This record gives sequence, structure tokens and C-alpha cells, in this order.
Amino acid sequence: MNQKELKIFICAGEVSGDMHGAWLMEALRAKTKSPILFRGFGGDRMHEAGAEILYHTDQTAAIGFTPVLMKLPFFIRMAAHIKREILAWKPDLVLTIDYTSMNLRLAEFAHDHGFRTCHYVCPQVWAWHQGRIPKIGKVLDQLLCFFPFEPALFKDTPLRPEFIGHPLVDEVARTFSEPSPSLPWKGVHQIALLPGSRTSEIYYLLPRMLEAAVLLEAKLEGESSFIIPTPTRKIREYAEEIAKKSAHRPKNLIFVDGLARHVLRQAHAAVVATGTASLEACMMKCPTVTVYASNWLSAFIVRRIATGIRFLGLANILADREVMPELLQEAFTPERTAEILHRLLTDAPYRAANIQDLTETANSLGEGHAVEHAAEAILSAF
Repeated sequence: MNQKELKIFICAGEVSGDMHGAWLMEALRAKTKSPILFRGFGGDRMHEAGAEILYHTDQTAAIGFTPVLMKLPFFIRMAAHIKREILAWKPDLVLTIDYTSMNLRLAEFAHDHGFRTCHYVCPQVWAWHQGRIPKIGKVLDQLLCFFPFEPALFKDTPLRPEFIGHPLVDEVARTFSEPSPSLPWKGVHQIALLPGSRTSEIYYLLPRMLEAAVLLEAKLEGESSFIIPTPTRKIREYAEEIAKKSAHRPKNLIFVDGLARHVLRQAHAAVVATGTASLEACMMKCPTVTVYASNWLSAFIVRRIATGIRFLGLANILADREVMPELLQEAFTPERTAEILHRLLTDAPYRAANIQDLTETANSLGEGHAVEHAAEAILSAF
């Protein structure tokens, strides 16, 4: 590598992508002596790592058909602005992180205008529209995958994706190596509630989680406490407001900023939104019910197009079986959630078998150093 300054336009639209982006920025800088400038869109973590943030994840995070549709004018203006910025700044690389709907369009635009493209976190083509695979294979120069089954999906395209492992392997190992912080648990039973990192998820999931917590509280002998770790202060404030308005609230309900993995490490059981958080719960070996619900229109569309998968929870997808009880949409009821949690907490053989399933699934993600592998792969192309 020479000492030429590198310019990377980095794009992460959600909290999880912001986290991955910050880790990758740090690894890229550690792997080269060349100075690297980062700008694009992301969140607090990427900003702290030194990126110039044009749009914050507070503005860009949205999931489901209806929330995206409501913000469509904003997203159209944002995409047009980002395209102008790419053309004006002339980066050496357009690095897109997850956030597939917008980021793949930006990657296509960048590729068509002669910029090198790399996408970090394989689009979930095994679940949604496998017909997109040939197009993705044409507009990306690099694709870095977290799951071992993903590269084979692109075998009939010019793209040769690379399985780098999952970055959470190192983060989880680091969490287990640290002293566990004192958390404000009360009573005998410790339950984590993770309703997601987006306001739309919290709106639909948290009230049902709280009602399930009240039912579970009544079932258990001895006091229980429930901790909700939230990724940002704004998300915590929103979740607290939802909890205040809820007709159901357990006696001991505590919110903490961050510390999700430590909360899962200490919790005896959890209710977690499908997605990255469910994978973290698996890797922390916390017996978990993974859940999801949205408005009826988003749910209808998902059912029409998600024909390639049996599960939504990432741990279950990785294991190709239900290692986490999964409750979706109408099946996600407070009664059923409380019932499964009660069994995970009180049925010793069932609990032990569940923890063994989670351990085996987590071990399939490899031995770690995924972010370093990703940085090496990206820099090797310069």
C-alpha cells in the first residue's frame, strides 16, 4: 500500500449498520498507513469513529412497507442528495452496509458512474426475491458475507462473495471476558426485553412485551424484574413514553442505555425482536423468545414475498431449525409469550436443551476476526 489518501463514502442507514460501520472504519485504519477519509450517512458510532455524517440513523431507520411509504419523499430527496455527493466527492470506494433497499440502488448508481463498490452484509436474498441475485452480481465489485451459506447463492454470477465470519463473534467474546457490570435487577427472576432499535418496532412490539411481562410476573414465585436496554438516548425516551402509555406494566421495569449484551448475559430469559438482537441473544446463550409484529399491510406484503424461508429470527435461520421459540404477528400474544418464558425459566431439562441448541448455533459462526478479514479484503483491491 502506498501513502495515497483514500476516500471512502460509507452508507449505513440503521443502528446495527452504524455499529458495523464504526468497527470496519477502525479496522481499515489499523490495516493501512494510508490516511482514510470517511463521509456518508450513519449514526453516533460512525461519527465518533471519524466519519462526516450527512444523514443520521435517527432520520433513516424505518422498517415495513407503511413506515417507508410515509417517509418516501424524504428518502427520494436523500438519495438524490447522496448521488450528487458521490459525484462531487469522487470517492475511491462506495462502501454500503446492509440497508439493502436504498444501498443497492446507490451501489448501482456508483457502479454505473465508474466508482468501485463494496457491500458489507449480504442482502437477504435467501429470503426475499432470489431473482435479484443476477443484478446484485453485476453492480457490486465486492460482497462480504456474515453467514457461511451465502456465497454459494451467487455461484452463477460474476461476483465472488467472501465469507468473513460474523463480527459479533469477537464482540461477544469481549463481553464474556469483561467483568460484568452491576445492573439494577430486583428479585429472583431476571428477564430482558429487547423490542428493537427502530421506533416502528417499539410501537408494535413493546406493548405486547409489557403485557406478557405482567402475566409472567403473576405466574412466577418470587419477585421478577425486567430490563430494557436501548441503543440510543432518543430510542430510550421513545420506549419510556410507550411504556408510560401502556395499560400493562410490570412492577419492576428498568431502562438502561446500551449494555444489551451484558443485560442478555445476566438475564435468565429474554423476549427479543427478530434480527441482529436475536442472534446476539443466541450468542450470549440466553434462552429467548424471538418475536415480531407490524401493521397489517406490512405483514400482508411480507407473507406474499418471504417465500424462501421458514423463520425470521436469525438464530433460527442459521440453525435451519427453531432453536428460539418464534412468535410472529397474530401468534405473538402476551399469553403465549408468558407461557414460553415461564417454561424456559422453570423447566430445567427444557432450559438445558435450549442452551445447548443456542451454543451449537453460535459456534457455527466461526472463530472471529471478521472485521479484520473484511478490512484486508477491501484494502487488497486498491
